[in-house]
Amino acid sequence: MEKEKKLETGNISVSTEHIFPVIKKWLYSEKEIFLRELVSNACDAVTKMKRLGSLGEIELSDEEKFAVWVRLDKENKTLTVSDNGIGMNKDEVEKYICSIALSGAMDFMEKYEQNTTDGSGIIGHFGLGFYSAFMVADKVAVHSRSLRDGEESVLWVCDEQGSYHYEEAEERSRGTDVILYLSEEGEEYLEGFKLRDILDKYCSFMPVEIYFDDGEKKEEKEGEEEQKPINDISPLWLKRPSECSDEEYTAFYRKVFHDYKEPLFHIHINADYPLNFKGILYFPRISSEYENMEGQVKLYYNQVFVADNIKEVIPEYFLMLKGVLDCPELPLNVSRSYLQNSGYVSKISAHIVKKTADKLCGLFNTERELYEKLWDDIKLFVEYGSLKDRKFYDRVKDVCLLSLCDGRYLTLKEYLEEVKDKAQGKIYYATDKVKQAQYVSMYSAQGLPVALLDRVLDSQFISMLDDQENVKFLRVDAELADALKQGEGSENEELKALFSALCPEGTEIAFTSLKDEGVPAILNISEESRRMNDMMKMYGMDMPDMPDKATLLLNGSSPLIAKLTACADEEKKKAAAAQIYSLALLSQRQLSAEELQKFLAQSFKTLELGL
Repeated sequence: MEKEKKLETGNISVSTEHIFPVIKKWLYSEKEIFLRELVSNACDAVTKMKRLGSLGEIELSDEEKFAVWVRLDKENKTLTVSDNGIGMNKDEVEKYICSIALSGAMDFMEKYEQNTTDGSGIIGHFGLGFYSAFMVADKVAVHSRSLRDGEESVLWVCDEQGSYHYEEAEERSRGTDVILYLSEEGEEYLEGFKLRDILDKYCSFMPVEIYFDDGEKKEEKEGEEEQKPINDISPLWLKRPSECSDEEYTAFYRKVFHDYKEPLFHIHINADYPLNFKGILYFPRISSEYENMEGQVKLYYNQVFVADNIKEVIPEYFLMLKGVLDCPELPLNVSRSYLQNSGYVSKISAHIVKKTADKLCGLFNTERELYEKLWDDIKLFVEYGSLKDRKFYDRVKDVCLLSLCDGRYLTLKEYLEEVKDKAQGKIYYATDKVKQAQYVSMYSAQGLPVALLDRVLDSQFISMLDDQENVKFLRVDAELADALKQGEGSENEELKALFSALCPEGTEIAFTSLKDEGVPAILNISEESRRMNDMMKMYGMDMPDMPDKATLLLNGSSPLIAKLTACADEEKKKAAAAQIYSLALLSQRQLSAEELQKFLAQSFKTLELGL
């Protein structure tokens, strides 16, 4: 006579009434996370099994193949997550499934994990993570068998109200099946492509091989390759940097971020105690400063994906970076408030800053040629970081480069050393080497290299350098360097009156003697007033422009100025002076429409008078 099986019933042990409706609606902000939780728990069960084997608690065969399977059955509207890990008996189901407040992972870690030093650990946890299944299912079954010899299989079934019972269970091998009977709301997860996308997002690097069966019948082909896992159990960040090639870093970058452009370089972080986190950060190639600079740093917990772009972990000024960080000290279901108040997170952020600065300094010191080739691309990162964080600037200030108009790259210290006899403490720069070509040519002819600062952020950066480094940045049209002069010019009141009538009110007329005799006049605009106007425009301040403090310098060594002085024909004199002023203005900036019309008219008149 067959032994009668007694079906046992019960209710989930929780301290809060009606917790199941809360779980279904509010446990996670995104319902799809249920699959991450269940697969994490399955991987957890396998990890426990392996650990017991390594400790000699159980005997494992060398041929033992551990894996997790995710199977979709559209016809029966079920989704099953299976593993061949540690399994459970009835008592363990009662302890770890029926009592939400307990965590099987915690019990296991307390017993077996106290003295581990290899960095491996338990990924997920039973408890609320398991009950995320009820966000998409109205019934969940757990079919399990413990690893212990002589244990019977157990089949536990629970409805969406939290009422459960045990059913007669078919015998099975060691491990656990979690079977979700999808609710009407959960039927969106009956699509294989959707489940595959979720597995790719959350489970691509979990440490146990994961196989996905979408339930579609496939024709069997002779010699068909064995099914491959959907994940990489040994992601690149777990390896030592010395074990990774440049090709592997690039391939990993393209696989994770689907970016066709090669990154500029990478930083491989392998931090041990007390921080204990690993990761790879990439400096992406940005075409221009106006390109979207939003990066993507993926946060993992023991190879389980947690979230994208956790801004509290990465310093604000590095948010354009792309990469992965695996932080096992963070909780799997991390919250913003936790991150904002976590000392561990702030230490991670500080470590990333240090490693980035070390990488830049290392490249500069050991691969200067490569560093110079990268500079125009990384300049934006470095300047922005320096402006936002003084500690970062202090670490990288000696490897900040000036891009020169002649194609060279010099540090601030190297530049000042090169010009120490010609421009003590002053750095001359151009913002547009085409429009300011005449000025650049004059400076270069006298051995004064001109830096090219043609990006919006440059103006803020050099303002900081002015304060921090006791230097003075001057645009080439802001002040006439002494090295360009061969003496002071002689005052001429008649010429001063002539040009004063042509220039805007407030423009100073001064005289000098330039080494370049071919330039009759040069227009300088005060660095301070120009920077102030630029700043107001950049920040969109609704204020009228401040009048530029301008100086028109007449070159007494110029033959043209000499002829102008000696000219007795007043009409020709005025026409020539107007032409000289317009050319000086044109070499300083683009003419307005009205100025251009005047310039063309007076040019024609000057030609006519000369015939």
